[in-house]
Amino acid sequence: MNRNTATFLVLCVIWGTTWIGIKAGIATVPPLMFAGTRFTVAGLLILSATRLRGAALPRVAKRNWPRLFVVTLFMIPLCYGLLFWGMLYVDTGTAAVLELSLTPVTLLGFALLLGDERYDGRRLFAILLGAAGLCILFGPEAYASWTHADQQGRGLRLLAMTAVASAAVIYAWGSVLARPLLEVYSSDFIAGFTTLFGGAFLILISLVVEPGAAAALKGDWGWPAWVGWLFLVLFGSFIGYTLFIRLLHEIGASRAGAFAFVSPVIAVVLGMITYGEEVSLIDIIGMAIMLFAAFLALRERKQETSSASPPLIPRSARAVAEHERRRAHPAANQP
Repeated sequence: MNRNTATFLVLCVIWGTTWIGIKAGIATVPPLMFAGTRFTVAGLLILSATRLRGAALPRVAKRNWPRLFVVTLFMIPLCYGLLFWGMLYVDTGTAAVLELSLTPVTLLGFALLLGDERYDGRRLFAILLGAAGLCILFGPEAYASWTHADQQGRGLRLLAMTAVASAAVIYAWGSVLARPLLEVYSSDFIAGFTTLFGGAFLILISLVVEPGAAAALKGDWGWPAWVGWLFLVLFGSFIGYTLFIRLLHEIGASRAGAFAFVSPVIAVVLGMITYGEEVSLIDIIGMAIMLFAAFLALRERKQETSSASPPLIPRSARAVAEHERRRAHPAANQP
């Protein structure tokens, strides 16, 4: 087992378990505040660990600041702000499968749009199949909220599911946009910077829009929320997010998203055991279709990268540089 494979397996277990920590925390703490404090502390830990290892923090070039700002905004405040709020009204297992199943499909979609992946009919089919699974998963909620507008909670749950789905799309977009930065700066620096400043931004937003946010800073959360918070800081962010950024650099956006195969199963099982959550037949069908779409999207990518066919002609100057780097260092292409 090589390093990237071991990293991937650890990431699957960690990110399959974090959903329980999120649910425990947002039960008593405003979701944006819970997420913001988690990422701010994790960012400080990542950057401090980088300095303790003797690595100097780089000076960011002026031309890279706009991209770094957008990546930070997409991958932390926009993604996790929507995700944590949505989980107030969506079961742990449903949220995990919805978000994690969409992640590899949207990673592939953005990679195609930005010229980092090759277009073909099978990949398009994977994206369309994922969209079909979304329709099945969302359809009953959308129909019920439309025909039974007076039924309390239906429309709110639909909005929450939309927020969770949007988080996956935004995270995928940010991941693809981060690739050029990872060719210039270390993965530890990008992980630390985005979590630190993204988390601080979430705290500011929470203080403005969330009732009880200021009181939550006193820390009277209860032990379940604190245990969940510590797990998210140490494992979900300090270890997990750093591992994902490293995989993003080593094997690319769409292949790094393969953790979506294993993590949803862990999340669903833990949700049923811990919170007694139920999954309906229509949910299972929609989830199964989305997971199969994710499998198709990533399986095609794996076959392509492992084939003996000549490499594709890059479509941009950055792609040319990346192609030449990988030719010079073939070990970086190993899964």
